[in-house]
Amino acid sequence: MKIYFVRHGDPDYKHDCLTELGHKQAQAAAERLKNCGIERIYSSTNGRALMTADYTAKLLGLEVIRCDFMREIGWKSIDGEPIQGNGNPWLVSSLFVSEGKSLTDRDWTLAEPFCQSIVVDTVRHAYSEFDALLAEYGYRREGDYYRVTGENTDRTIAVFSHGGSSSAVLSHLLNIPFPQFCGSFRMGCSSVITVTLANKIGELCQASLGLFNDMKHTEGLAAEVKEYKYER
Repeated sequence: MKIYFVRHGDPDYKHDCLTELGHKQAQAAAERLKNCGIERIYSSTNGRALMTADYTAKLLGLEVIRCDFMREIGWKSIDGEPIQGNGNPWLVSSLFVSEGKSLTDRDWTLAEPFCQSIVVDTVRHAYSEFDALLAEYGYRREGDYYRVTGENTDRTIAVFSHGGSSSAVLSHLLNIPFPQFCGSFRMGCSSVITVTLANKIGELCQASLGLFNDMKHTEGLAAEVKEYKYER
C-alpha cells in the first residue's frame, strides 16, 4: 500500500481557506499527483485542506472523502492555565532543544507541558482513527507494527491535511515520538510525502518513508511565507 500525504496550500488561517498562492500550489500539486495511481482521496474537513484536495479530486474524477480526525490538531491548555510555549508542539520542541531536553522520550504524553495540553488527546485520536482507516485496507495495528490481514492491499490513496495532524499520524506510522517528529520534520505548504506498507499477507510490517517535503511542483511560484507556520 502507498499513501500520499499532502499538506494544504498557502493558507488564510483567519478564513480557513487558501490564498491566491495557495490555489496555485494546490493546482500544481494536482498536476504532480495525476499519474500516481491514486484510487481514493481523503481530506481533513478544514476548508484549506478541502480546497487543496478538490484540485486533485477533479483532475482524477474522484470524490473527496471527508475525515474529521485529520482536522488540524489543538494544543491549548487543558484548564486554561499558562503552559510552556502555549503548548504549541513545534515551539515546545524548539524550547526542549534549547534547554538540552530529549525529544525522543516515548512517554512524552506524561511530560510537561504536553500532559497539561489537549494535544495528547487530539494526537491519540488521530492515531486510533488512522489505524481504523488502515484496517479497512487490510492492516491491523499490533504494538509498533501492522499485521497484513487483507489480500487486496496493493492500493494507493492520498490524504490531504495539515502540518499537525499529518505529523501526528506520520509519527505513529513510523514509530517516532511526536515531539521528535515536530522538531525534526517540517513540511511546507502543498508538500508531498509518501509512505509505503508491505503487502505480504499474515506478516508484520513497518511503515516506510519514501518522499518527504517534496515541493518540486511549486518551483517558479512566489516564495512561500508560511512554510513552517502552523496555526490552529
